[in-house]
Amino acid sequence: MSADNGNNGLAARFKEALQQTEQSRDPSPVASLFKEGARLTNLGGDHGNDATKFWQVYLEQFSDIRSEFTGEITSDSSAALEWQSRGTLTDGRSVDYRGVSVIEYDGDAVTSFRTYYDSAAFVRTKTQYSPH
Repeated sequence: MSADNGNNGLAARFKEALQQTEQSRDPSPVASLFKEGARLTNLGGDHGNDATKFWQVYLEQFSDIRSEFTGEITSDSSAALEWQSRGTLTDGRSVDYRGVSVIEYDGDAVTSFRTYYDSAAFVRTKTQYSPH
């Protein structure tokens, strides 16, 4: 394994495709990298194997979103990608959160995608005034 080795393989293509998906709001650039039957999971649980649906649901949370990749560890069949995403949720709140995505691949296709992130960034907080 190598850390941030400038890999021009699937990890690099994934990063580029995700940024293109976020910019265009079209899930197909990143979804096209997934092998039929690939498993997709996040903190919300197992999301089956429909990559287009997974990425469409992701996009629907935001009015705009932009992910920047801050680190990676890659091997011949997997990658751990560190990232930070900033944008606006559909309710108008700003969001800024970090996480790690683990992708496994077989040749030119993603076979498994797991992502872990700071879910506190999505929690609504109510500030109540109390004179006591």
